[in-house]
Amino acid sequence: MAYDLEEQEQIDELKAWWREHGNLVLLAVAAAALTLAAFQGWRYYRHSQAVAAVTLYGQLDRAEQSGDHKKVRDLAGELTQKYGATPYATFGALSAARASFDTGDLAGAKSQLQWVIEHAREDEIRDLARLRLAGVMLDEKNHAEALKRVVEAKPVDAMAGLYADLKGDILVAQGRTAEARGAYQLALDRSEANSPYRATIQIKLDALGDAQ
Repeated sequence: MAYDLEEQEQIDELKAWWREHGNLVLLAVAAAALTLAAFQGWRYYRHSQAVAAVTLYGQLDRAEQSGDHKKVRDLAGELTQKYGATPYATFGALSAARASFDTGDLAGAKSQLQWVIEHAREDEIRDLARLRLAGVMLDEKNHAEALKRVVEAKPVDAMAGLYADLKGDILVAQGRTAEARGAYQLALDRSEANSPYRATIQIKLDALGDAQ
């Protein structure tokens, strides 16, 4: 009987505690359940977004390979509008910029590259977009702005040579051959020893002669 009385006392205490704290416990449990459901829902949402984005990017890649510039731009636009948080959107925008450039739409190319600069999460991708944007400005003969973009950029080490090479191209366009030689030499120094890219830089250096 003692066991039964002790058990009943515990039950009575539990009931009293529940009357006082039960609502708080229910709220806490509900909040935890909602949090878990939200987390699982977010994971599902992210997964579904990634699947849809990679499917679109696959279509874009095939369009790029076939030379369908319009389709590349259309699919890139859909990627950036619907799936802008995925890396496929930045890759698509880079492809669209190339398609716009190849068809003479320099304004479109600049707009797409600017989108990448503002939305890409990886430093290397942003640096690539900045480099290409300065290159488009060089093609527009907007030499001063192109040079400003290159000089003010702080690219990752792996892209320092490419930036120096473009800086040389801009300086040549401005008639500043001595400075261009220095830029090309830096590009040569920062390139990989076995890279075929070195031959192109060397040709540029040789074409300048002994510029002073």
